[in-house]
Amino acid sequence: MSEPSAPLVAIVDDEEHLRITVSRALRGEGYRTAVFSDGAQAWQSFQKEMPGLAILDIIMPRMDGLELCRRIRAASETVPVMFLTSRDEEFDKVLGLELGADDYLCKPFSLRELAARVKVLFRRAGLKPAEKDREPADGESVTVGPLSLDTRRFTASWQGKPIRLTVTEFRILHALARQPGFVRTREQLLSEAFPHDAYMSDRTIDCHIRRIRGKIEAEDGGFDGIETLYGLGYRLQGG
Repeated sequence: MSEPSAPLVAIVDDEEHLRITVSRALRGEGYRTAVFSDGAQAWQSFQKEMPGLAILDIIMPRMDGLELCRRIRAASETVPVMFLTSRDEEFDKVLGLELGADDYLCKPFSLRELAARVKVLFRRAGLKPAEKDREPADGESVTVGPLSLDTRRFTASWQGKPIRLTVTEFRILHALARQPGFVRTREQLLSEAFPHDAYMSDRTIDCHIRRIRGKIEAEDGGFDGIETLYGLGYRLQGG
């Protein structure tokens, strides 16, 4: 049962069954939820009270998730935003993240994975997760040369400059950084990036590695620290 002081999660999706299912799952984890069938309805509510976290579908009537994300970001830089998308095109995901979203999940998805991502996003935003979902932080931080990772907040920096990573990207980079100089296979990285999803394709890792490289290269054009070993996997070069 959700406490009145529990964090509020907004679920904005035009699929009624999905709204109900996700809301029930998150309430079971101790969160409060508010559900909306389209972006316009959600935005009307957000102007009165901004949620602690917003889960948005991309394709919706009246106002899509991308426009709603724009408006949320114009009003607040701190509210975590997660996209749900049934499209496989990388364009939608990249565009959403460029607008300021913090993470995304592709439909169909695991409810356990969704709950885990929500917990991480609250932790990274510096907000308390639901009481039931709280766990002691291990305090582990990892530094490899100019790369620093903070596992309490799920944040990363390169040469002291913050790198905006999704939860999945952070998990992959953290897996590489824990063993610099050692090869991690796609299967190993997949199990760390999607610990609750057993049916993801290992080629998904290639896409995330490209995005991680691109984000670090945006701060350091000479970055070549993630090495591809064809037929094996990836290796983060030691500092």
